[in-house]
Amino acid sequence: MPERAALGTLLRHVLELLDGDVAKVYDELGLPDYRPRFSPYVRVLVADGPSSIRELAAKVGVTHSAASQTVAQLARSGLVALEPGADARQRIASLTPQAREILPVIEAEWAATAAAARGLDAELPMPLADLLAEAVRALRRKPFRDRIAESGLDLPPAPGHSAAE
Repeated sequence: MPERAALGTLLRHVLELLDGDVAKVYDELGLPDYRPRFSPYVRVLVADGPSSIRELAAKVGVTHSAASQTVAQLARSGLVALEPGADARQRIASLTPQAREILPVIEAEWAATAAAARGLDAELPMPLADLLAEAVRALRRKPFRDRIAESGLDLPPAPGHSAAE
């Protein structure tokens, strides 16, 4: 178990425990190439149909770069087809027939994972998703860099801020 003070390490460890077991489940279900990180994108494409990388990034809550990398992995796995959009720079992602064929297994895993998350939440002082959402809101109010600077570490002014601020 990582040291409690090593916040980033602890967060990565929790994510590794969660994603690692979900990946094992996919493997046991006969989907060894399906990654937990694919699910938010597949869910958006199931709900909304073909979407641009920018739309997927916004709906999943990641950067355009992160979405582009994951969609490229989905395309290499044969689960997403990419077509040019109205703008030559835009790419539209859509689920392939291969993805639609395995969708019942993926959706069953989603339901089981949601039930498992509810069980985990019952063991915690507050639901994990609620705690993480609160952490995101707190960090948006005051970025961690600002909190580090306030701790007394002598840092140069943050980019975009003058020394007088």
